[in-house]
Amino acid sequence: MESAIELIDVVKKYKGFSLDHVSFQVPKGNIVGFVGENGAGKTTCIKAIMNLIRLDNGQVRVFGFDHNKNEKEIKEQIGIVYDESCFHETLQVDDIGVIMSKIYKNWDKELFHTYIEKFELPHKKLIHDFSRGMKMKLSIAVALSHHAKLLILDEATSGLDPIVRDEILDIFMEFIQDEEHTILVSSHIISDLEKIADYIIFIHQGKIIFNKSKDDLIYQFGVARMSEAEYEDFPKENQQGFRKSRFGVEVLIDNRPELENRKHDYVIDSTTIEEIILFMVKGELK
Repeated sequence: MESAIELIDVVKKYKGFSLDHVSFQVPKGNIVGFVGENGAGKTTCIKAIMNLIRLDNGQVRVFGFDHNKNEKEIKEQIGIVYDESCFHETLQVDDIGVIMSKIYKNWDKELFHTYIEKFELPHKKLIHDFSRGMKMKLSIAVALSHHAKLLILDEATSGLDPIVRDEILDIFMEFIQDEEHTILVSSHIISDLEKIADYIIFIHQGKIIFNKSKDDLIYQFGVARMSEAEYEDFPKENQQGFRKSRFGVEVLIDNRPELENRKHDYVIDSTTIEEIILFMVKGELK
């Protein structure tokens, strides 16, 4: 499968934190959710992709090209949206359009105004007077208006109300209908990713814990609930973690359909991506 983004053995060391030999791929034509707690390394990885930091080791490739040698060509093909607006607050929408037309070779004035109308953004209002949702819609309109093939979104929907988030998620789904387009979206709102993502990458303390398809996570993983006595005889090979309490033991498994077909007395429940992540962060390893 062709990759839109590839990180290969990436290391970046800071005082008190480092990306620890991070490797992952973002397959072309898909939406990939990038999750992890605050400080896990998501934004550092995005900075690495955008060539905003100098790596201590490793390589980043975008569309198959080295992000150092082909930086200018690569960035023409990327639309990026951060969790805060990057536009000067004394500007208006039309000012933004003029500025962007000088930056991007493929800036599409008509497409930009189509998104502005679709998002119902005022042309003559200062960015200072925009709500957070309006600023985010403007950032997304800019990201989509130079015919980018790759969208990178760093907590772009955080702090938005559910109606605005749904509207923006619909835009992402429209964008991805062209199999040439790819989205990497970092978010704490796991329910949003469950709606739109094809793959989920989970990073914890600077290390990639898993990079799996969303369907595998939802349909293969589950939680088996049992007594401590039952846990002593429970097969360990498909265990991804466990939690003990006064009520018994909860075990995160990655072969739920197979276990459901075996004879047993314990309960097996389906799970969510959020619960899988919590198990791996707060639970104990097998």
